[in-house]
Amino acid sequence: MSKTLIRGAKVLGGEPQDVLIDGETITQVGTGLSGEGAEVVEAGGKVLLPGLVDLHTHLREPGREDSETVLTGTRSAASGGYTAVFAMANTFPVADTAGVVEQVWRLGREHGYCDVRPVGAVTVGLEGRKLAELGAMHESAAGVTVFSDDGKCVHDAVIMRRALEYVKAFGGVVAQHAQEPRLTEGAQMNEGVVSAELGLGGWPAVAEESVIARDVLLAEHVGSRVHICHLSTAGSVEIVRWAKSRGIDVTAEVTPHHLLLTDELVRTYNPVYKVNPPLRTERDVMALREALADGTIDIVATDHAPHPHEDKDCEWAAAAMGMVGLETALSVVQETMVGTGLLDWAGVADRMSFKPARIGRAEGHGRPVSAGEPANLTLVDTAYRGPVDPAGFASRSRNTPYEGRELPGRVTHTWLRGKATLVDGKLT
Repeated sequence: MSKTLIRGAKVLGGEPQDVLIDGETITQVGTGLSGEGAEVVEAGGKVLLPGLVDLHTHLREPGREDSETVLTGTRSAASGGYTAVFAMANTFPVADTAGVVEQVWRLGREHGYCDVRPVGAVTVGLEGRKLAELGAMHESAAGVTVFSDDGKCVHDAVIMRRALEYVKAFGGVVAQHAQEPRLTEGAQMNEGVVSAELGLGGWPAVAEESVIARDVLLAEHVGSRVHICHLSTAGSVEIVRWAKSRGIDVTAEVTPHHLLLTDELVRTYNPVYKVNPPLRTERDVMALREALADGTIDIVATDHAPHPHEDKDCEWAAAAMGMVGLETALSVVQETMVGTGLLDWAGVADRMSFKPARIGRAEGHGRPVSAGEPANLTLVDTAYRGPVDPAGFASRSRNTPYEGRELPGRVTHTWLRGKATLVDGKLT
């Protein structure tokens, strides 16, 4: 069994410490630890975090391997400091049966760059008409605990209620893509001043907020857990805050791009900024940051949505929605939350590792950096700052909104159960 000594790292941004890994486990944390027989990683000045966990990733396999595969997606995840990702169900075929989720789970185990936890569809074919095999997916080898029709909303209140009741039996959670479809027909961007000036169909905030309001009330009624995907508006923040004040078991996520980018960028008509939900206003961005800081929003999730070049390099109306995010997420959070003083590094670990692991029941992940814990770790050079170059991405797709933008921080090392998947910024 191999040993690694991480020397002088600032654990969760605190005082420098040494961390000794023996096999799959952290065996010692302290100062002046012996590196005899161990590979030594000099980490002076760098921040050591628990391995990041993404509750919302699109790996595209099976069916859209031209966009991403489990292999390329998990390599991208390791490059961004992630040791576990939850793979969304909108594949071809849809992950609505035990067979499909087990296929994705096994592919993740074979490739080994990070753990892959499949998300099961709520409804058959994501069509919103009939519940999928929730129990069978949970009892499968994949052990599915999170269910979502992400990409589409579970818009039927009766179906949503039944799903919440069903998953309650085994402690699962329904992750809702909150979008009332009839309010967003033909929508191309956020509804507001910019959409009016550009003449593009508007996507109103109320289309998100009305579904969130309904679903937290349903969750309260049946006593179940509901998770809100990619929350994007100031109004949504207030609804979730109200629900939590009532003791409703609701959690929520925000994406890195909704913490940084606004609908003003759509004036360029560059389809790289076309995303679902759409980029919102500066007021919304500020509300999301404050909500992530005060805990109203529980976690950061990437909504990593890879697309091939031809699906994004076209006119705005025809372009696919979505952007890649695994390899830039931590840098955006450092820029928007740490750099602004809204979060410290312990807070980042909470929002990007501890809480997402807890929500998704990802055993062995989101654990303290202490002796006896699994060695799922991420080392970050927080002093680095430089332009984003998608040519160097491990993802198969390059649809990032940050190309050429200077962002802080660079993940230098990632360890999955003690095995280095990234060393000096290069995949092993």
